[in-house]
Amino acid sequence: MDFTIKEDKGFKYVDEGAGEVIVLLHGLMGALSNWEYVVNQFKDSYRVIIPMLPIYEMPILTTGVKSLSKFLKKFVTHMKLKDFVIVGNSLGGHVGLMYVASNQENVKALVLAGSSGLYENAFGGSFPKRGNYDYIKEKVQFTFYDPATASEELVDEVFSTVNNRERVIRILANAKSAIRHNMAKDLPKIKIPVCIIWGKQDKVTPPDVAEQFNTLLPNSELHWIDKCGHAPMMEQPVEFNIVLKEYLSKLN
Repeated sequence: MDFTIKEDKGFKYVDEGAGEVIVLLHGLMGALSNWEYVVNQFKDSYRVIIPMLPIYEMPILTTGVKSLSKFLKKFVTHMKLKDFVIVGNSLGGHVGLMYVASNQENVKALVLAGSSGLYENAFGGSFPKRGNYDYIKEKVQFTFYDPATASEELVDEVFSTVNNRERVIRILANAKSAIRHNMAKDLPKIKIPVCIIWGKQDKVTPPDVAEQFNTLLPNSELHWIDKCGHAPMMEQPVEFNIVLKEYLSKLN
């Protein structure tokens, strides 16, 4: 990814383009590069910002979705953002939901893709055997409909992460926190527009999770992407961007 990572007052982020603001939130094992296709598509018409969530930097006792949503609030305040759109994948969607639940007046709309917050089957129901590269490769491939989407570079990155003791402790803490912070009771209170973009073959947050989100969120609409797993913006970027572009145009 050829975007510059900016650093300011302890925050690291990508900030590309100008205009109405879109904030992109990556997942637990995700990275800024997950959003490369989205940034390239929208930076000519929007200001696209990706904060680097401090998943591996938070104190272990406070590591979790709640702390990440507090971080997002501090970041939004620091950047002086108002009336912006949040797009969150996986844990990033959960963080976005928690932020919106307490700060609806700041957010124009929310877009969820494979979001946690109701249910997730991380790593196929088991935590990775840290030293086994083939096992990690299999579990990364589990994220996608087409196993080939799990590039060698991506598998190497995840393998390195889960073999770092400090990082793996925080991954576990965040995963447990995501399960603990079920948002079913909070969703009906979220009145802003929500677009749900979901892979039809998502095995981490299966299709019925998307349907539950659509039922519980009062101002939502659901869009399916076929031949697609847990990260539609990576696996089917053209289709994802088409849905997102049409949705954003309807907001104006």
